[in-house]
Amino acid sequence: MSNFSSSYLPTQYHRKNSQNETDTNGNNNATATTITTLPLSNKNQNQKAPSKNISKPPSKSTYRLLVATFLAYSIFLGWYVSTRPKGKWKSPFSWHPFLMTLGMTGSMGIAAITKKLGGYTNTKLHGMIASLGFFLSLGGLYAIYHNKNLYERPHFTSVHGKIGIAVVVGMVGPLLAGAVVLHPDFGIDKTNQTIRKIHKVFSRILMAVAWGNSLYGLYGMRSEHPMELIAYGLPLAILMPLTLL
Repeated sequence: MSNFSSSYLPTQYHRKNSQNETDTNGNNNATATTITTLPLSNKNQNQKAPSKNISKPPSKSTYRLLVATFLAYSIFLGWYVSTRPKGKWKSPFSWHPFLMTLGMTGSMGIAAITKKLGGYTNTKLHGMIASLGFFLSLGGLYAIYHNKNLYERPHFTSVHGKIGIAVVVGMVGPLLAGAVVLHPDFGIDKTNQTIRKIHKVFSRILMAVAWGNSLYGLYGMRSEHPMELIAYGLPLAILMPLTLL
């Protein structure tokens, strides 16, 4: 007999098979025939239910460790770079690296790994934490803008400044998409997989650029202090694949 299940055989085959068994047994009044169903071959099972590569969400312990790492990094290293070169807080400039690190690295990083957990509650938390990160970044942007005004210097003339303003403006798109289109309660097209994919990929690209730009900005101030650059950049290099991939 064929390796295919009887459920895949045409109707005419069933009728012919039933008639043959009736003739063999000499029972013309038979109303039903039992047909043995053979299991599908491995090849057909794979065709029927193709496997999907779905990344596993982080465990609770891994998630907590990552959250603690992002908090410690953004608070302590954010404060450290904000008090260079003399170890003193200098307002309003010091607010710029501090709020940018808290917003773009700490808050956005926690928002990304929270979304990886999946589910209704985590999706809403993801949106709220990401929004907090965006507004913290706006505060950091205002701080450097105000600082430039105080010293009567032109705005956004450096590569670091141009990349920074581009990232902050670019973040508006994913935030609006998440709030208006993909919100789990009232999103107008929250099940659209294409929009969800674009939202995810574009957001993570912006985060990667922001993290790299923060290190680039520190390099512009502290290029003669390589240990500070390593202390700031190495955790980012470790956290990036764990968060953005």
